[in-house]
Amino acid sequence: MALTAVEQLADQKDGRKKDTQAFVVPSPEVVTTPCDPWPRPYYLEDGLRKVHPYHYTYNTYCKERWRGRELLDIFATEFRDRPQAYYKDAIERGNVVVNGVRAPTVKATVKNGDIISHTLHRHEPPVTAQPIGIVHEDNDMIVINKPAGVPVHPAGRYNFNSVIEIMRAERSHAWNPLPCNRLDRLTSGIMFIGKNARAAEKLSMQIQGRSVKKEYVARVIGEFPEGDIVCEQPVMQISPKLGLNRARASGKEARTVFKRLAYYPPAQKSNNEIEEPKDNRTEKERLRDSKMEWKGKEGHSIVRCRPVTGRTHQLRVHLQFLGHPISNDPIYCNQRVFGPSLAAGDALSDNDEDIISRLSRMGKSEVAEAMAYHDEMMEEYNKKKAEKMTGYLCEICETPLYSDPGAHELGIYLHARRYACEQGKWEYETPLPDWALPPPGVAGPTEVTQETDPLQIVKGLEILEVSKDDGGKGKLLMQSDVETGTLLWTHPG
Repeated sequence: MALTAVEQLADQKDGRKKDTQAFVVPSPEVVTTPCDPWPRPYYLEDGLRKVHPYHYTYNTYCKERWRGRELLDIFATEFRDRPQAYYKDAIERGNVVVNGVRAPTVKATVKNGDIISHTLHRHEPPVTAQPIGIVHEDNDMIVINKPAGVPVHPAGRYNFNSVIEIMRAERSHAWNPLPCNRLDRLTSGIMFIGKNARAAEKLSMQIQGRSVKKEYVARVIGEFPEGDIVCEQPVMQISPKLGLNRARASGKEARTVFKRLAYYPPAQKSNNEIEEPKDNRTEKERLRDSKMEWKGKEGHSIVRCRPVTGRTHQLRVHLQFLGHPISNDPIYCNQRVFGPSLAAGDALSDNDEDIISRLSRMGKSEVAEAMAYHDEMMEEYNKKKAEKMTGYLCEICETPLYSDPGAHELGIYLHARRYACEQGKWEYETPLPDWALPPPGVAGPTEVTQETDPLQIVKGLEILEVSKDDGGKGKLLMQSDVETGTLLWTHPG
């Protein structure tokens, strides 16, 4: 029940105000309340944390972009978990209701203030069984080392398999962890979990105010340039449903400073292993392969990434734009989505719909194959394992069932290594992840050295004059700052 106050009303005759009235307005009913089993229905198997399927009612208020739209259209376009036929059947059966009332038709529209409830038999994807590491803990805050592949908040297909719910399951049902910063599901590293609202709000405001220095490490394809590389390409979201972002001249301001820590060429084969391969490709296949620019980028680089702004997927998009995407990124290093050039230096293409269509098939009819499938360090067995639809249906709800993800799908080579207060009051960091260490038998850095402030690097840059020699479309340019030797990479709109 909701207590709603009614404003005082002025008496039209004598100008006196009537007493404030309060009355109870019943909240919209839902089919069932969200289930809350305790202990959580976890079980561990084959290095994965799994959740037994369970019934659940998901309740959400009508979002602004949903207003006036048909119910089936909202589910079919906003949610990727199930096919349109499932949502049509769910609405017709009454498993999807508006304000607790069964919709008369799938074409029923929603309005501001409506509560949409969807009761379903929930199947959560497995995540890694790796525990959440504790970097620091005091009375106000827990600093964790988030494992890759685990989302922070319940969202989409994930609920109990999230940082929030896993930590609650480990500590107390009544405990309410409050995340202060955000990491992508596939990204690992430093996160701050507030123990109380005051501490969480204080640190969240500090991070949003750009007074916290953040440092990530990434493993990218090819030989990344030396020196400080500054990318200032704006970033725009082109698909809320898929969480897809692209470099766009008309996007939001985004700025990252990169620096190569190490470059590791491909492993040299012994004389016994060297054998001239027989080329059985057709002329069409040779032409196709000649356009695969990533094939000419040998080895991999470990890169320090220092974001000055905090756009969604900023580091992944900027590295893709620079032509050195994260080597196992299933989205931004996927040539079946972005084409043979992997969108390097591309901020002007108008092929968003094609890219969205190709990406939507990944994990369903196709495996989300990234360059990691060509990684020399990946065992052949793991290359064949991947999460996709099996063709089988759940006996209870007829939901399409997925296979377990492969080890390479539980995260990407991107790690939030260090967060530090700009005033020097605190600093937390983690060691380099295993994938950032030198390959066996190869010399390379095993620790990260301190670096200069990326904000100072950016301030020292000269203004770049844009060249229009390529028909007005602009091209990827590189200019060295006369004082710092910093390289500025940009792509004009």
